[in-house]
Amino acid sequence: MRDISRREAVGGIGALAATITLSPRSLLARSATAVAPASRLKQSVSRWCYGRIPLDDLCEAAKSIGYKSVELLDEADWQVPKKHSLECAMANGFGTIPVGFNRPDNHDKLVAGAEVMIPKAAAAGVPNIVVFSGNRAGLSDGEGIANCIAGLRRVTPTAERHGVTLCLEMLNSKVDHKDYQADHTAWGVRVVQGVGSPRLKLLYDIYHMQIMEGDVIATIRANFQHIAHFHTGGVPGRAEIDETQELNYRRVMQAIAELGYTGFVGQEFVPKRDALTSLKQAYEICDV
Repeated sequence: MRDISRREAVGGIGALAATITLSPRSLLARSATAVAPASRLKQSVSRWCYGRIPLDDLCEAAKSIGYKSVELLDEADWQVPKKHSLECAMANGFGTIPVGFNRPDNHDKLVAGAEVMIPKAAAAGVPNIVVFSGNRAGLSDGEGIANCIAGLRRVTPTAERHGVTLCLEMLNSKVDHKDYQADHTAWGVRVVQGVGSPRLKLLYDIYHMQIMEGDVIATIRANFQHIAHFHTGGVPGRAEIDETQELNYRRVMQAIAELGYTGFVGQEFVPKRDALTSLKQAYEICDV
């Protein structure tokens, strides 16, 4: 066999290319396939991060990007996303971050609020309500967990009857919520297991848990059965979830999708640039 010159090789490639023809329709079809969104995850927008944008405008913008929900709404706003063919994936709850289920003195008031809110959420088609442990204020982990179990056991029967999931949120106690008790995944899992209801799960906030314990993908995989909802946020600073922060959010979302997750991922970062541009970018990063 003899050597083939560059000219002969290029000529041969050109001849081969000339034999391959694609119709304009085929080219368009291939192009459309290449850019088609994956959409394995349903994405939501956390209302409080975009408080300067009127809710109707935010819903319309979110819908145009591809979002399926605007969340963390009070009862008065639950119906607004529906006007834009969206859902409210998560309602603001009947407690507050510092005042939660880890203290028995709070239980009667929280239970009364739950008994009113849960049926209303079910009737409005809101599938989840966020709940909180409350601040430590000197409580040991064992006491806080036991108290949360006792209090939440009083409200999960109502949640079960109405098909609404209570989501105990994990928050960091280093930067944003000093003294908050449910600040590690293992803590929340112990509460969920102790209550033993299919209608109590975790709201796993990726931003907060990256600050507290890292190892996000492995932790999600190990505790996936206990997680009903996810939140995002760039670390450090809770800004955009792009290359300006330390997590590879696209890979995190791929791992969540690979687990067969069917709930919502709520974008809960505070944009430092144009809000809607950042919201679109976040959607594309998480569209796996």
